Amino acid sequence: MDQEEIKKILPHRDNMLLLDEAEQVADSAYGKYTVRGDEWFLKGHFPGNPVVPGVILCEILAQSACVLLRGETTKDKTPMYTGLNNVRFKSPVRPGDVLETECRITKAKPPFYFAEGKGTVRGKLCVSAAFSFAILGE
Repeated sequence: MDQEEIKKILPHRDNMLLLDEAEQVADSAYGKYTVRGDEWFLKGHFPGNPVVPGVILCEILAQSACVLLRGETTKDKTPMYTGLNNVRFKSPVRPGDVLETECRITKAKPPFYFAEGKGTVRGKLCVSAAFSFAILGE
């Protein structure tokens, strides 16, 4: 699915929609984000040596996982992070890189969901984490 299809699942827009494309294969979600170099989060992180902040990498993982909840999210509900565990940053992600994610839901007790995911660039592990979120109504 492209960004327009992703917008039907996620409420994120403009600078906070951090997936270029995503797909679900069986019980896993796969996403891609190309770091262009002009993103707001690179402006001060770090001048002359831009690196995608770890918190942004975690957000990309969470957005990827939400693809698995197509039927659970609606315009009246919002996925909200509730926790991050065992986060590991292994390699920096820089402008020009294509971050590829793979996530899966490990447990569900609606409205709470637990997931794990990883992000790679050219097959090299950059980030991994276990995380949880809730689908909340307004």
